[in-house]
Amino acid sequence: MPTVERNEAEWQEIYDWAEGGEDWSERWGGTEMQWYGAVLPRIHRFVPARTILEIAPGFGRWSRFLKELCERLVLVDLTERCIEACRRRFAGESHIEYHVNDGRSLAMVADGSVDFVFSFDALVHAEEDVLEAYLSELATKLAPGGTGFLHHSNLGEYGPPPGRGVPIVGGALRRLGLIDGSDHWRAPSMTAAKFRRFAEAAGLVCLGQELVNWKSRRLIDCFSVFARREPGERRETPVVRNPGFMAEADRLARLAALYSGLPAHG
Repeated sequence: MPTVERNEAEWQEIYDWAEGGEDWSERWGGTEMQWYGAVLPRIHRFVPARTILEIAPGFGRWSRFLKELCERLVLVDLTERCIEACRRRFAGESHIEYHVNDGRSLAMVADGSVDFVFSFDALVHAEEDVLEAYLSELATKLAPGGTGFLHHSNLGEYGPPPGRGVPIVGGALRRLGLIDGSDHWRAPSMTAAKFRRFAEAAGLVCLGQELVNWKSRRLIDCFSVFARREPGERRETPVVRNPGFMAEADRLARLAALYSGLPAHG
């Protein structure tokens, strides 16, 4: 299980960050194509925003875009290595703050100060206790009218895979194509339904969710949009199941291959 301690060890000591995390966007034809083709269309209603909080920025793969969409960008990461990399990368930017946290707390962020909170391709490795803690914190950190977009695991919806605990059986089923064993180190305890429950318990409202098949046949990931709940507000959360997400990535990669090769003109 990707516990907080295991995540800290992975991103601080084990993963080499040779490409700064940019390699994770290769399936989309690169980071710029993934941002403009897949991420920004999903968050464009919420940006620009005065203050943006990014949780788990890594080496700043998305921060370089977010910093152009706010007056103040607050970066919070579990590892000193990632925060120092962001400090170096954005050394010329005076409107960015940098904080190392414990993987759960946002005590360094002022209450009511965040207009938009964002995390993408990071909290998928966080178990349910982490998402529950962050949502509890964000209920006080969001400004009136503030919103959030968090990318997290939905692997728990599928339960333990057949053959778990019996490697020979599990391996045979995967080789035969009878089960999809591609979980990409997603947190097995987290689901879209749990996110909704955690949000409600924290005093937030989940505005919508998109379940996607991130490099898998199963919808193992979820994009959740949420906000502070107004007094007396009750609503059903629309949930979209999108098994075509990776087809979208492949289409963007084909476009990237075409347009990245064209000469500049003008």
